[in-house]
Amino acid sequence: MSFKGSAASRICVEMPFHGANLSIETGWLAKQADGAAIVRHGDTMVLATVCSTPTDSDQDFFPLVVEYQEKTYAAGRIPGGFVKREGRPGEHEILASRLIDRPIRPLFADGFFDETQIICNVFSSDGEHHADVLAICAASAALHISKLPFLGPIAAVRVGRINGSLVINPSMKDLENSDLNLIVAASKDAIVMVEGGAQIVPESEVLDALYFGHDEIRKLIALQEELREKAGKPKLEVAPPAKDEALEARVKAVLGSRLEDALNIKEKLERRDAVKQAETDVLTALAEEFPEQERKIKELIHDLGKEISRRRIVKDKVRLDGRSPREVRPIECQVGVLPRVHGSGLFTRGETQALVTATIGTSIDTQRVDTLVDRDEKTFMLHYNFPPFSVGEVKMLRGASRREVGHGALAQRALIPVLPRQKEFPYVLRIVSEILESNGSSSMASVCGGTLSMLDAGVPIKEPVGGVAMGLIKEGDDVEVLTDILGDEDHFGDMDFKVCGTANGVTALQMDIKCTGLSRDTMERALGQAREGRLHILGEMAKTIGEPRPELSKYAPRITLLKINPDKIRDLIGPGGKTIQSIIAATGVRIDVSDNGEVAIASMDEDSRNRAVEIIQGLTAEAEIGKIYNGVVKRITDFGAFVEILPGTEGLVHISQLARGRVREVSDVVKEGDEVMVRVIDIDRQGRIRLSRKDALEADEE
Repeated sequence: MSFKGSAASRICVEMPFHGANLSIETGWLAKQADGAAIVRHGDTMVLATVCSTPTDSDQDFFPLVVEYQEKTYAAGRIPGGFVKREGRPGEHEILASRLIDRPIRPLFADGFFDETQIICNVFSSDGEHHADVLAICAASAALHISKLPFLGPIAAVRVGRINGSLVINPSMKDLENSDLNLIVAASKDAIVMVEGGAQIVPESEVLDALYFGHDEIRKLIALQEELREKAGKPKLEVAPPAKDEALEARVKAVLGSRLEDALNIKEKLERRDAVKQAETDVLTALAEEFPEQERKIKELIHDLGKEISRRRIVKDKVRLDGRSPREVRPIECQVGVLPRVHGSGLFTRGETQALVTATIGTSIDTQRVDTLVDRDEKTFMLHYNFPPFSVGEVKMLRGASRREVGHGALAQRALIPVLPRQKEFPYVLRIVSEILESNGSSSMASVCGGTLSMLDAGVPIKEPVGGVAMGLIKEGDDVEVLTDILGDEDHFGDMDFKVCGTANGVTALQMDIKCTGLSRDTMERALGQAREGRLHILGEMAKTIGEPRPELSKYAPRITLLKINPDKIRDLIGPGGKTIQSIIAATGVRIDVSDNGEVAIASMDEDSRNRAVEIIQGLTAEAEIGKIYNGVVKRITDFGAFVEILPGTEGLVHISQLARGRVREVSDVVKEGDEVMVRVIDIDRQGRIRLSRKDALEADEE
């Protein structure tokens, strides 16, 4: 089809939206997909496509895959490095894929199990409008106009706060001055996902920002509804799985009270084994009566267990491990558990345990990140590892999963607001969280363990940070908010709401909701209960360590900062780098020189570091008025002598300043190569230095 024909089939809806036109188009690109939509805000454009195909097997799960891709051509750049082609997804792309997946996955009709793929491509980036929130809107629009049984639409915005004012979709530059960075996804009626960070902001102000974002999201949803009216396809009708009442009755009869008894066991593994044994016995008992119904029997037992657990929480206020809804599991903290690492913290909460380490490095350890619009350097990294033994399973070890990347990013975001400024603490810092046991809230254990490890390493953080995962059970009008949820409570509950922060406010949060919606009162209750839990956790942590150790670990490098005149950098580097390399070879230190004249000297040996400082200061020192120097005469003229007082720095001793009496010839007093004491008596605007041998002699006599 010609471009003219394609253009003729284009359908576009648009509106002004916070400083720039926002449009959604379809019928132009990717027309063979089940649904395709381009969202454009300013000059940032994202194409989302959705395709599905029926599966051959009689499967009972929804195989959805979401991919988000950025290619540097979108920003008018060529990839860095040797290979000039984009490779595997970067961390930002993985996190964006999760952002799209999380609010969309629960909104497909029950019983729809077709293999489905959503791909979001950033086609243009203007360096101002973020593409990730546009990709969520584009994916929803593509699904909404397609035949797929999607129960949306949803939309998303980014909420910032600059100088106290809330801002929708702040530019990348404006976001640098924002104390909030929240991504909010919602349907017309309810917020369904939150992801973001804050600079220690009170809960009430975070709540205001969330609902401010929701009000604007409704405008984007109305735009998608308008697009569907013009370009929507008839939706597939999917019948929900039929109930087999005879089978359900027999399963309940054979189970008796065994499932309820198993769910009364407080320990995770014993409870899991008891449930598994009950399931095995039911399958054996019903094998002849209901052949080839193993999957349905397992589903029924799972649903019955979910129903029992939810009912106990809502009606009896008793959770799987026997706690009350607001109760935090027992906490144990240890620091300094690994002898040679720079800092380590072991955080155990119930059956969740994280061993977290802090490693202090220098500028050579900085991570260089090639983003869509810029090349950035990271001086703080947090890596989260979730090995299979942490949940008693056997799996192959591969690279970091999307889940591990997402959990690590959340914990990293939680700790960034309390880090010291780079000028005050000029180190690179890497936190690694090894999850040794998991029964819910391992990312929050990583936040707590990360704080412990930094305090143990002597990192001067502003305040300790803790985190807690909140859950929710909603049965009709009965709502129960749960503090510090277990893995099973996350699985059968209606909300997973992780809140991190200090005693003074929120630093990060992540929320996913499975039910149709929550009232503002319930959200406020969850945030308030999260604060209560967080303060308890911070109090338990403080019993072990409440302040950074007074000194860095003896195994960590020490950095000394010098400030030199940028014009002196060439003297420090030397021709072909020979001078700086000779200093490194002689002292064994690391030296990093910035264009603004900042010099960082790093070494674990104090004497070596001091020798390097002395050499650098000697090479880059500048003349000071009134100071006496021991110089060398470099050349003489009729009117005076030029004396080198510092490497590469000369001044003039006028003939009148050579001696007390009258001097007829300069050569009568000094010759080239002589060492002389001189005082700096003036430095003019051009940097020319006037010296006096006469003043230096008089000062020496005094």
